[in-house]
Amino acid sequence: MNPFDLSGKVTLITGGNSGIGFGFAEAIARAGGDIVIWGRRADRNEEAAKRLRAHGVRLASLAVDVADETAQQRGFARALEEMGRLDGVIANAGFVCLSPLVEMSLDQYDALQRVAQRGAFVTLREGARHMVERAKTGDRGGSLIATGSLTNFAATPGIGHYAAAKSAMAGLVRTFALELGPLGICANMICAGLTKSEMVPFDESHPLGQAAVAKIPLGRMATPEEIGGIAVYLISDAARYHTGDLITVDGGRMANGT
Repeated sequence: MNPFDLSGKVTLITGGNSGIGFGFAEAIARAGGDIVIWGRRADRNEEAAKRLRAHGVRLASLAVDVADETAQQRGFARALEEMGRLDGVIANAGFVCLSPLVEMSLDQYDALQRVAQRGAFVTLREGARHMVERAKTGDRGGSLIATGSLTNFAATPGIGHYAAAKSAMAGLVRTFALELGPLGICANMICAGLTKSEMVPFDESHPLGQAAVAKIPLGRMATPEEIGGIAVYLISDAARYHTGDLITVDGGRMANGT
């Protein structure tokens, strides 16, 4: 038996229609897992869904604003109606806007927290509630995952509000792991390094990109596909004893002390 075979497992991914979220979705689909994609734009969701269906898996998509608790609860109800169960839930939706903290308005700060912290909390909480109810019937287990970043370990100028959200989520992930461990439910965070996506406003040819890449031992930015494999592992049966962790996938960036 292949412990990384995700056949029969269903994973819901917020912000799953592009970037790292789509990288997670495609890697899971390649491993045989069924997918639920959430994103705010229905057209982008369907475009991603078409690509994922090519892997022969079941696919559901829904336009959901994770900043809206009621929308999320309706989205979970619909996902369970269509797919029957959720074995993995990945809170990935987010965005970045640049501003030094001394110039940041409270509206800017709150807008990001509503998505990357409060929205992510609701995603994991609703996923956990489903998994707890399953456990009561003897169907134990499940995997809760939050997308973190290297701001969980080191500050980056201009995105202090993003760092605050990711640090708060790290605390919540550890607490989910502690509270739900007796039911076989695992909770972890994937802390991705600099990855080519719409959230990163430069590439390796830009001066900012060149400066960032100079600190990465592997000498380049990641692609979303290169981050996806860790999600396959965490959803799989191979990770049943792995919980409460912040896992870094960064090309060695944090090993470089500079």
